[in-house]
Amino acid sequence: MRLVDIRDTPLDVAEVLDAVGDEAAGGETVFVGRVRDHDGGRDVAALDYSAHPTAMSRLREVCEEVAARHDVRAVAAVHRTGALAIGDIAVVVATSAAHRGQAFDASRDLIDTLKAHVPIWKHQRFTDGVEEWVGTP
Repeated sequence: MRLVDIRDTPLDVAEVLDAVGDEAAGGETVFVGRVRDHDGGRDVAALDYSAHPTAMSRLREVCEEVAARHDVRAVAAVHRTGALAIGDIAVVVATSAAHRGQAFDASRDLIDTLKAHVPIWKHQRFTDGVEEWVGTP
């Protein structure tokens, strides 16, 4: 693990990709999750991400678990909290490995496991005035 963080400031894709750079890596993959303007057939106006106090430790555990499951050189994951606008970057994950297939598999596992197990919740506000929480227990 080279970079693991939860921040209330804008995320930098280059920082995350630089964190996984490794001379022994033939493949580096990065996933960028952005706030989109729609969800479930409704127009999204804005959203907020909130993190449980245990979110950072759980994010570290997820990164360690993914690194143990895959033959990777490095793993990095950064998630945003606070108010985000349409188009803002919400999450960036990256991995590097000797070969591209390993890096692709690890990055897919990392984002999927992060979304399933790290207690970060999304509060969406739609243009029709309706609000919803996503990812809460």
